[in-house]
Amino acid sequence: MKTNRFVNILKARQGGISTFVLAKALWRAITKENENILIVSYKNDSAMALFEKLKQMNDMLPRENYPDVFSEVRRDNRNELFFKNGSRIRSVVAGHKDVGRGSTYTYIHLSEFAFYANQEKQLLSVEQSLAKGNNSQLTIESTSNGISNHHYRISMQGLKGQSKYVSYFIPFYHKLYKKQFAYDYDEAEKWHKAVFKKRLTKEDCDDMELALLEQGANLKQLMWRRFKISDMENEQQFQQEYPSNALESFISTGNSVFDQSKVLNRISYANTPMDKKDVTPFIPVDLHKYVGRGLDVFLLPKKGVKYYFGVDTASGGGGDFSSITCLNKDGEQMFSFYHNRVPVYEFAHIIYTLGIYYNYAFLTVERNSYGLPVIERLRKERGYLNMYKMKQFDQKGKKKLEIGYMTTEKSKAIMISDFKEQFELNYVRIDCKTTLQQMQMFIEINGKLGNKRGSSDVHHDDLVISTSLAIQGIKANKWYVQ
Repeated sequence: MKTNRFVNILKARQGGISTFVLAKALWRAITKENENILIVSYKNDSAMALFEKLKQMNDMLPRENYPDVFSEVRRDNRNELFFKNGSRIRSVVAGHKDVGRGSTYTYIHLSEFAFYANQEKQLLSVEQSLAKGNNSQLTIESTSNGISNHHYRISMQGLKGQSKYVSYFIPFYHKLYKKQFAYDYDEAEKWHKAVFKKRLTKEDCDDMELALLEQGANLKQLMWRRFKISDMENEQQFQQEYPSNALESFISTGNSVFDQSKVLNRISYANTPMDKKDVTPFIPVDLHKYVGRGLDVFLLPKKGVKYYFGVDTASGGGGDFSSITCLNKDGEQMFSFYHNRVPVYEFAHIIYTLGIYYNYAFLTVERNSYGLPVIERLRKERGYLNMYKMKQFDQKGKKKLEIGYMTTEKSKAIMISDFKEQFELNYVRIDCKTTLQQMQMFIEINGKLGNKRGSSDVHHDDLVISTSLAIQGIKANKWYVQ
């Protein structure tokens, strides 16, 4: 079986993964000649604890019974074990200097990588020092540490199959924990019987607990989950420490605008986009090149149904994304469009083509910045009539209607508040996972709304804005065409 050279292990706390990795490193060193192994920790006490554990393992080996298998130690230093077969294991702390530079390693392990400073630079450095060939390997093992870092990016890309790092997630109910937490589980069961006068049954479980049962958790683990949550401020704290899926481990708390438990629950049950082969026979030819590459279609239009677009326009220069969210009159998401390399004139054509296809949809286009030329092209060049109009007053106090939605701090707060209400009361169904991931990072700081900044697509808030605009279109309850 071919070994993955680049592995990223996402996990809950205290699963014994570090111990397993140390044992693997030691096995390689004592059974193979000239192995050069590097163990990297994020702080001194962690490095010392890991290396002491590795030395204990080495000291406990029954070398007298297997003299031809386990190589003897030639040198035992504070941060290095050197064996008679030429293999060595070094332990270092990740700092601001490049890790691994000046040497070549057959196996590298980065422990708690999410807590390193300069993650991207450090990872690039150790990658360059990894030996060539199928037998060399670089593994990352870490609990999560938020979403504004390189660990989050490679983890999300790995889970999507878009990275050389193969990502694995180990949930809190994995079999690894059953022996590790056996005493804690028994203690939690006694607590549950004392508080609820009975052991937990399936009939007692809420929706989240039933979902966890389906995923593989058992009732004893769910009682332990209740036990742990009882001493925490909220369920989100448990999800951060003991996640049941990868996205839970990255949960954004504190200043989050949207209820993160509801966002995560929706991510778990979100529908996948339609396959390209099932979409292209029906949609206009001009849109074929975007299917699966910015255009995710969840539902095709039905005759006689009203559809509502929210449109947020960017320059198309590779920074912010131009986005469209389409909802039907019942709040179901039909499609999402998300692209940062579409020029304004092309984006206007895409909006028009999709709008006509979706039964002359009602368009709510953000009027700010690049949205204004889009409105001009749609209305004057294409004659598109079914568009949101915002009431404004001129300097003389005379009321007038302007096409498009003008976003100010006040109007943005209104539309985000409406989106939050509609989503959390289950009046809209969002299936686009990028939208949901943006909702994870959408925060309020000092009265200002927006996303935590970063370099990945989910560090933007364009889809949050376009979805909010679509909801404003439904709320307006207008229709200007037959």
